[in-house]
Amino acid sequence: MEAKAVAKYVKMSPIKLKPVTDLVRGKDLAEALTILKFTPGKGSQIVEKVVKSAAANAENNFDMNPDNLYVAEVYANQGPTMKRWRAGSQGRASIILKRSSHVGVTLREKE
Repeated sequence: MEAKAVAKYVKMSPIKLKPVTDLVRGKDLAEALTILKFTPGKGSQIVEKVVKSAAANAENNFDMNPDNLYVAEVYANQGPTMKRWRAGSQGRASIILKRSSHVGVTLREKE
């Protein structure tokens, strides 16, 4: 049995989110939430929200015990990039890339 949660179109680059996801991969649910709570930065708040959502899905939809859950999979993939322009020097245009991410978490019960 596994429970999943996905946050799509998060306004943060996956380069900033991937180090946070690496911290919690394979950890117990309580330990992962503790790590995310005390990790600075906006990326940890986003990943924490998705982990809590997956835990709620596991408990309410699949009747899993939260004490036996661990983070089996966690990812931060590239989402669509918004392209914006800004005036550059000598009449040129400079491109601004606003990247987004899709963050997903899968929780499984220990066997």
